[in-house]
Amino acid sequence: METDLSEYMVHLQAISAQPVESLPDRELKARCRELKQKALSGASLDDLLIECFSLIREVSRRTIGLFPFQSQVLAGMAMHKGKVVELPTGEGKTLAAVFPVVLNSLTGRGVHVLTFNDYLARRDAGWMEPIYRFFDLRVGLIQEGMSVEKKQDAYGSDITYATAKEAGFDFLNDNITRSPDRLIQRPYHFALVDEADSILIDEARIPLVIAGVRTGTRRNDFPMAELVRSFDEEHHCGTDEEKRNVFLTPEGQTLAEKTLKCGNLYASENLDILTALNCALHARFLLKRDRDYIVRDKRIEIVDEFTGRVVDQRHWPDGLQTAVEAKERLQFISEGRILGTITLQHYFRLFSRLCGMTATAASASEEFHQFYGIPVVIIPPNKPNIRQDEPDIVFRTAADKRRALLEEIRTTHSTGRPVLVGTADVAESESLAEDLVNSGVLCEVLNARNDEHEAAIIAEAGAPNAVTISTNMAGRGTDIRLGGSEQKDRKAVLSLGGLHVIGTNRHESQRIDRQLRGRAGRQGDPGTSRFFISLEDDLVVRYGLKDAFSPLLHREKKEGPLRSSVFIREISRAQRIIEGQNFEIRKTLTNYSSLIEKQRLIMQDWRRDVLLFSSSSLFLKDASPELYNKFAEWMNSDDFVRLERRILLHFIDRSWADHLAAVQDLRDSIHLVKVGGQTPFEEFQ
Repeated sequence: METDLSEYMVHLQAISAQPVESLPDRELKARCRELKQKALSGASLDDLLIECFSLIREVSRRTIGLFPFQSQVLAGMAMHKGKVVELPTGEGKTLAAVFPVVLNSLTGRGVHVLTFNDYLARRDAGWMEPIYRFFDLRVGLIQEGMSVEKKQDAYGSDITYATAKEAGFDFLNDNITRSPDRLIQRPYHFALVDEADSILIDEARIPLVIAGVRTGTRRNDFPMAELVRSFDEEHHCGTDEEKRNVFLTPEGQTLAEKTLKCGNLYASENLDILTALNCALHARFLLKRDRDYIVRDKRIEIVDEFTGRVVDQRHWPDGLQTAVEAKERLQFISEGRILGTITLQHYFRLFSRLCGMTATAASASEEFHQFYGIPVVIIPPNKPNIRQDEPDIVFRTAADKRRALLEEIRTTHSTGRPVLVGTADVAESESLAEDLVNSGVLCEVLNARNDEHEAAIIAEAGAPNAVTISTNMAGRGTDIRLGGSEQKDRKAVLSLGGLHVIGTNRHESQRIDRQLRGRAGRQGDPGTSRFFISLEDDLVVRYGLKDAFSPLLHREKKEGPLRSSVFIREISRAQRIIEGQNFEIRKTLTNYSSLIEKQRLIMQDWRRDVLLFSSSSLFLKDASPELYNKFAEWMNSDDFVRLERRILLHFIDRSWADHLAAVQDLRDSIHLVKVGGQTPFEEFQ
């Protein structure tokens, strides 16, 4: 992790010394064109950096009315050098990104700016486009649902804004297309990733999957769901300490074998039954409605644990997806046959150069280095952060915590200060809002059910008297301006102390807690934050902290906050342990996916050769000259190549899909080899 910015400061002084302020627009534009011509002629981008960055600063002032801070220029330099920068919330990461984006797009090889969601991609592309136009750079925007033709145009632009997931799915589509005319993406040159810790680390562990229609019959999971509904954790099943795995007890095994009439449940011929039962157990005891998913329009929609948002185009592996649908008594969606898959981690490795920015990079610096070989650079804020982070308050019970929360919100609201409350899940956000309304406090709710209203709700979250209840959605990609969207009441809110942020629990990741705190105190504004915790919170219960606290509880009073600092210290320690465990899980997943990635690269190169081959025959002429000559008698060469290409691609894709299905089945069951004392990953290899 880098904190020494002395090298960057030397460049910053040179940038500031460039005499560009007095240039008329016509001459400034001519300088921009000359710069682009130098890059196209082969000049080193490092040699052009000082001139380019000085021009960007002046162009920004003239086109969008913002003169970039020194912190933004420093961040731009670090990103150009392939670093992830930590820049605090409200410091203007969107404008900081323009510096490396413009410089690296001058070569004409294309730059990807990959964001958190469609709204941010659309907002940032539109906001920064006047700067890019001044440099004669064309901006493309990728949005979900666009036609192939529009995507081809957007990816062909000098600069392309898109969500990371949409870009990943477009890559997968390029690898199953049967026509060269429908290829979308260009070679992968330079990518800048916004909210880098979330996208490059948290989201990167989840594979993107593109699926087709599965033929044949499918399993009916309703009977299995009914069986598991009769189970209870005390007698029939149990979970590990982290609540990540569920297993049958001997009593549960006996009940399952009796109900299913299958004999020994663990016999090899019952593998499909055991897999279905495990999925049903997972759906029943580990996945919680309105926390891990919501039901909307009679469909399961997965909620991302880190963002609180519904994740488009994501499903659990087939068996688990249908088990959850059966649990909720919903009609099954079509099980897809996997045609292609890639993790975001491996997608990003396709780029020659990669950089990123986020407000919470420092605590993830080891993972950035481990997975991408990218160092983290800490950029100091333009103005000192004066937000006051008040000590956590810990309670025995969730009911005690709720009463204190309501009192804190009502008291702060009565002063006119805006309040933002970050909750654990959809259910808590809605129940807390109901309690507030019943006590006479009106509030806005932002969660996965109404995420389409996110921008409008956040825009007014800093207005006087505003109370906003949100899941983790308010933690990233949002900028709460004091005084409301127009900031007309900014002075009044400043005089009251700024935004007050309340967290109703600690998250497994301290980065998520820091993101929530960071909503207050932007750009040197005043603000406060505080977390309320109970010993019945999911984090405390899941990791067995309540039992560890038992000796201390005897010395505490029965009601009100717990006084000992040990509670807070141990909860923070548990977060660090959990983050370490999650790091190890991500390393394990990377090891598994890397094996498949090597095979995918071989298959992809072979498939691309077939797709783009333009000779008179791809295969048949050499394999069977006699058969080739027969075809050639009644079909012209162009038609024959097209037919041969389609046949070859069909069998390549079908064979690859069969292979992926076999790999997925192996992954689903490989953990069972531990029973025989073997190592799962070694056996998988």
